[in-house]
Amino acid sequence: MKAHYDVLVIGSGFGGSVTALRLSEKGYRVGVVEAGARFDDESFPATSWDVRRFLFAPALGCYGIQRIDTLRDCVILSGAGVGGGSLVYANTLYEPLDAFYRDTAWSAITDWRAELAPYFDLAKRMLGVTTYSRMSPSDEVFKQVADEMGVGHTFRPAPVGVFLGEPGVRVPDPYFGGAGPDRVGCLHCGACMTGCRYNAKNTLPKNYLYFAERAGAQVHELSTVTSLRPLPQGGYGALIRRTDARGAKPSLLTADQVVVSAGALGTQRLLHRMRDEGHLPHLSDQLGVLTRTNSESILGAIAADRRVDYTEGVAITSSIHVDEHTHIEPVRYGRGSNAMSLLQTVLADGGGSRAHWVNWLGQMWRQRRDLAGLYDMAHWSERTLIALAMQTLDNSITTYTRRSRLTGRRYLTSRQGHGEPNPGWIPVAHEFVRRMAARIGGTPAGTIGEPFGRPMTAHFLGGCTIGASPDDGVIDAWQRVYGHPGLHIVDGSAISANLGANPSLTITAQAERAMAFWPNKGEADPRPPVGAPYRPLDPVAPRHPAIPVET
Repeated sequence: MKAHYDVLVIGSGFGGSVTALRLSEKGYRVGVVEAGARFDDESFPATSWDVRRFLFAPALGCYGIQRIDTLRDCVILSGAGVGGGSLVYANTLYEPLDAFYRDTAWSAITDWRAELAPYFDLAKRMLGVTTYSRMSPSDEVFKQVADEMGVGHTFRPAPVGVFLGEPGVRVPDPYFGGAGPDRVGCLHCGACMTGCRYNAKNTLPKNYLYFAERAGAQVHELSTVTSLRPLPQGGYGALIRRTDARGAKPSLLTADQVVVSAGALGTQRLLHRMRDEGHLPHLSDQLGVLTRTNSESILGAIAADRRVDYTEGVAITSSIHVDEHTHIEPVRYGRGSNAMSLLQTVLADGGGSRAHWVNWLGQMWRQRRDLAGLYDMAHWSERTLIALAMQTLDNSITTYTRRSRLTGRRYLTSRQGHGEPNPGWIPVAHEFVRRMAARIGGTPAGTIGEPFGRPMTAHFLGGCTIGASPDDGVIDAWQRVYGHPGLHIVDGSAISANLGANPSLTITAQAERAMAFWPNKGEADPRPPVGAPYRPLDPVAPRHPAIPVET
């Protein structure tokens, strides 16, 4: 594999797919490199026990859609495959809360709410956002607990990227005037996060990436970028190896410009490594700073029996706000997808005079006779009501690399960063799940990393944030990298603040805005030089629109 592109995009998630489509529409020859595999509906795993197709762990021969990584301060769930996080995410598409726009990390640059508003609208239309239309058993419990806590008025059905037509009925594409693939009405089976096998979930291969490839973008799946560096003649070279053939000789792709969209963790790992090796020496010292976990905790409650099936619905169907900072959603896996139960444990509070892990050991001892019920490998998903808590508080971690004493190689780790300490546990969320467990006659549960200072997050963000200068961020307001002309970052690592909501819609909207100001190929660039003061611009209309209907 050897090719030259006008633009090389590293990653095919929400940032990468938007980039591939919009720059193809503007006449650029676009290549997309994706470390994961390509899936059609039938090739997704039937349950999470199909580990080779569910888990992404190439060292173990697994090329699925779910990544699980750890840093010193968190456990990270993210996506893999052509379509990135859209394959495994919970298809939940909220706009961020007010605190996001007001965060001092970036609020002085412009009125971000006004800047992003038209791109949120565009992203919603492209992703097929609709309001969930049913009241599932989980929603009933959530609403009851919210009422009990005096916040029942905050309950709302979730905005989701799912085709909610007549269950199981195939119809022509309802989003793009029939130009997209046929769709099938949602079965409300709860299996969204193991990959929708029924063509109801609005993943990126059915919208942005679908049209990008039709417009000429070329996707290289199962291809991992091992090195990225400027070329003497201009542009960049990327060394690529086959993800599923680790010993194979790498190949070279070159491009005039590169957009890194490998997800917050993947982008940070690549850029840290390239700076350490001297290939990208001018990256801002802000690399890794303001890395966010969405101030998140994943908890749950396990019912004592299976009288109620909590798999009914899409992955997330509603949400509540238990206080001004904390947003909680009910989450579910489909029947039989019980492998994720291995990441849970008894619920134990932190704080106080004893270490969190000591409290956890005490709970393990007190509940020793009931532990087997937490790990019901046959019916866990049907019995479990997962609670995803997110906050808008200004806390962060900072990622950096250090050398392993064992191997001598550098690896990515983290420490507490700017703002309040990243929470190891969220007291109001623990209260909520205890009330939830009491209501369903079950047991409250946490995740195994939390007692050891590693809460789990499905929304790892930031670390390459927007700033007015290299002293404030890694990229400018147009998402161009300071110090390296022609290098851009367009993914969750560009999110500057905790959202307190699921981030996919915000990543998409920011990507749409960034791409809107690129010139058509061959035209003058309307954007000010990198490092110049911000000024408002009019978007540049694409020369060759790829979508035949108004979006």
